Amino acid sequence: MKKKGKSKPRSGGGFRSGTKGNRGAFAREVKAEMPIDYKNVEMLAKGVGSQGQILSSRRTGLNTKRQRELKIAIKRARHMSLMAFVG
Repeated sequence: MKKKGKSKPRSGGGFRSGTKGNRGAFAREVKAEMPIDYKNVEMLAKGVGSQGQILSSRRTGLNTKRQRELKIAIKRARHMSLMAFVG
């Protein structure tokens, strides 16, 4: 039976470790003033996984507004045949 009381802090790396200010690889490359545009396919490809799924805001490091812009831009690029639907 476990004792109740202070527990040791976890020392594992994990996905959510670190400070709140950590940004994903996509957010580090995309500056805040840089528009997310459907014509910039190289940039949009970084926001898509290997199987063609749009990465979550946790993975991209974007805030809600910018993640929505990314989602819309990727969908527009797919419908205009600039990007593939599947990786």
